[in-house]
Amino acid sequence: MGPRSDCRIATSGYPRRAVKTRGASVWLMLPAVAVLLAACATADVTTTQYVGAPRFQPTEPNAVQILRTEPTEPHDRLGEIMVDASVDPAPPITEIEQKLCAAAAKLGADAVVVVYDRVQPTAAYVTGPWWGRSIETISGRKVVGVAIRYKR
Repeated sequence: MGPRSDCRIATSGYPRRAVKTRGASVWLMLPAVAVLLAACATADVTTTQYVGAPRFQPTEPNAVQILRTEPTEPHDRLGEIMVDASVDPAPPITEIEQKLCAAAAKLGADAVVVVYDRVQPTAAYVTGPWWGRSIETISGRKVVGVAIRYKR
């Protein structure tokens, strides 16, 4: 008796079986998930403590004030906080302010004076063939604040 016509022998000697997988649906959903992740608003924080600035214990982030002008009260400058945020989509301003306050609180600050807040080109890329290239820019929001602590 010969082999059945609906059964094929694999190289390992075992008959292959039809296996139902969910892999096809996963592969179809993968690009959709990638697009959603790429569309997320971002805000990265960099803190630079000034050399020779006094060191303090961390403060409570909720107690840190955000100022747009330098206060007249005597204070010490502790360091700079830079927030790089995406523009499309932009994170809510409250998220940027929370990141400023959290970073300033780690330095022991009472307030953050925002000295720079602009949307500017942050990167560029070249597209097209060598005979007709174009340069596209990527914009981002940059917010720089100086962490201060009032003299008591």
